[in-house]
This record gives sequence, structure tokens and C-alpha cells, in this order.
Amino acid sequence: MSGEIIGLVCIAGMLGLIALRCPVALAMAAMGFLGFGLIVSFEPAISILGSGPFEALSNYSFSPIPLFILMGVFATKARMSSEMFSAARTLFGGWRGGSALAAVTSCGLFSAISGSSLATAASMSRVAMPEMLKNGYSPQLASGALAAGGTLGIIIPPSIALLLYALITEQSVGDMFMAGLIPGILGLALYCAAIAVQVWLKPDLASPSEPTSWGQKIRGLAGLGPFAGVFAFIIGGIYWGIFTPTEAAAVGAALTMVIAFARGMSLRDFFASIEETIFTSAMIFFMIIGAEIFGYFLSVSMLSQSLAGFVVDMGLPPFAVLLSVLLLYVLLGCVMDGMAMMLLTVPIVYPLIVQAGFDPVWFGVVTVIAVEMGLITPPVGMNVFVLKAMSPEINIRDMFRGVMPFVMSDVLRLGLLIGFPSLALALI
Repeated sequence: MSGEIIGLVCIAGMLGLIALRCPVALAMAAMGFLGFGLIVSFEPAISILGSGPFEALSNYSFSPIPLFILMGVFATKARMSSEMFSAARTLFGGWRGGSALAAVTSCGLFSAISGSSLATAASMSRVAMPEMLKNGYSPQLASGALAAGGTLGIIIPPSIALLLYALITEQSVGDMFMAGLIPGILGLALYCAAIAVQVWLKPDLASPSEPTSWGQKIRGLAGLGPFAGVFAFIIGGIYWGIFTPTEAAAVGAALTMVIAFARGMSLRDFFASIEETIFTSAMIFFMIIGAEIFGYFLSVSMLSQSLAGFVVDMGLPPFAVLLSVLLLYVLLGCVMDGMAMMLLTVPIVYPLIVQAGFDPVWFGVVTVIAVEMGLITPPVGMNVFVLKAMSPEINIRDMFRGVMPFVMSDVLRLGLLIGFPSLALALI
């Protein structure tokens, strides 16, 4: 068999293993080893099993990953999410749907520290969901706002998904972070607009929040200062060249640790944060190792190059190629973790996009937003099921109904980014 045929068979086998609940990392490594052995020989394939993990784990470029994870874990252990929600709720005091607006806003702020959609959704739902239900909010609106707000963790920098995309495609991490800033803020604004439109059309979805004075609003804004300061310091430092992304991750983790201790984090919570960071980092690096081995196989199979040539020969318009790839991401996002999906698919689809003439940095942002949409899209949006685990009393159908206005907001954001690529590229 040709390398391309072996490539397709091994990819099908990998998807079959994943469907059988085999860990994604193990499925990639196993099929990568088998495919490389069939195309080249098994002796060099065995040597790759030894060299691949070393090359992945010793790559300095991957060092920001555990540091950004540690930053998010510190924020969670120190219960920063509750302080963010309380401060944001004060800002929206007196507004109908103010608590939902506060939940989405605090999700956006927390995601700038966390970098993870699932962690953002889980942390904020513990704080905001009981408060909204107690104040008479529709479970549909409350769950939709939190599930959608959680997805901001994957796009607002510093984002682990953007970091991984940059490393896979050899783009500048700083450029990727800056490219994600405006689309992330745009997503937050569109989510707030979706809430405002819903409560305007159906006022019974939410009650007005307790009015607050301008003095209280200013104090609430000041309460968000430390968290916004960490975000601004990290992104500003990268943008102005004060430090590298790795140094930014270290500085961010240190600043978040200081804030966490100042807000009562105990030594027990500190060591628990280190332990959780180790477990999460190990899981991600296991996937990176699997992707490294699978990447060797893709290189020798020439599958990506053949697919790119096939698309060119078909004469498909560039936007048809783009929309097909985005649809694939939305569908896969329903059933697969975002980082696993990117490690699995980007090496395959990236040559297609470059061949079609799209900017790789812009495509990275569009890809992450498409993955983000999959996290809240029926039938298996992962963020929705995280919320269901946190709030089992809410019907899953109500949750999916609640996220649909936010899915439409994401469709609008994707359309704006496709129509106006400068939204992602203006700050680079």
C-alpha cells in the first residue's frame, strides 16, 4: 500500500480507538508507531518511541504550559472566582439580568487567568449559579450564560489552546496571544448583548439586580483591579517585548500566587495547587508526546501534502475549504477536548489552509473559536455537561436551549472575523 493509503487507514484506526474510549494520547502514539513501522520499518519506529517523548518533554517552548496551568489553579484555590463575580455584580447593580451579565463578565476575567474553558465554567458555576437561581433567574438563561461564558477561557489570552496552535504551526506565541485579544473581547461583548436582548424580549427570564450607588460601582471596579492588572501585565509585557511568553507565564504564576496568599490561600491549598498542576500538565504532555509520534508518521506518509494537492486539483474555492474545516471542528468539539482535537487535527488541516492562501495566525484564532462553539453545541457540548454535573437539578434540554442564543453570537463573531480578518490581525 502507498503511504497515503496507510495514512488514511491509521487515522481511521485512531478514530476507532478513541470511539472505544482509548485515551487520545495513546491512540495517536499507537497508530503513529504502527503507521511509521509499516511505511519505513519497525526498527526506526521503535527508536522514535524513545526519542519522541524526550524531544517533546525537553522542548523549552512547551514550558509555559504548566506555568499558565498553575496560574489558573492558584486562582481557583484562592476562590478568586467568587470575588470577581461579586465585584462584577456590583457594577451591573440595578440592571435586569445584571447577575447574568456579571457571570459572563467574570468568566471573561477569570479565563484571562485560567486559560481553560472547562475550568472557567466549573469555577464560575459554583459561585454564580446558586446566586442566579436564588434570585429567580430562569435556569435556561443562567446555565446558558455560564456555559457560554466558560468558553471564553479558550480564546482570551493567555490561552493554552492558542499556545499549542502556535507551537504546532511554528507561529509566534506573542502574535497568537495578541491576535486572540480583540476576538475574545468581542465574544464577551456579544455574549452580554445576547443576554440583554433575551431579557428585553422576555423580561420574566431574569429579575433586576439590587441597585448599587456609583460609589459601590467604583469600589466594585477597584475590586477587579488586581486580576485585570495581572492580565495587563502579562499581555503588555509580551506585546512590548519586556519578556518572552515563558517569562510571562512565570511572572503571571508568581503574581497570582501573591494575590492568592493575600486573599487567604492556605499552605494546604498551595500544595494542592502544585499537585493539581502536575496532574493536568502530565495529561497535556502525554497528549503532546502522542502528537509528536503521530507527527513523524504523518511526515513519512505524505498524507497532508496529498490532501492539499487533492483539494487544489478539485478547484474548490478557498472559502469552501475553510468552511469545511470549521464544520469539522464544530462537530469534533461536541465530543472531544479542545486541546486533544487541536493536537490531532491541526497537523493535517494546516497545509490545506496555507495552500488556500489564508493567514496562519488568523486561522488559529478562527480555529479556536470554532472549537469553542463545539464546547456548547448539542448534542454533546462538554461545557454544558460540566454545568450539568455542577447543577443536576436543571434539565439538560433547558441548558441546551439556554446556550443557543450564545451559539448564534459565536456564528456572528466567526462571520465578522471571516469578513474582517483585521479584527484578529490589527494588534500584530
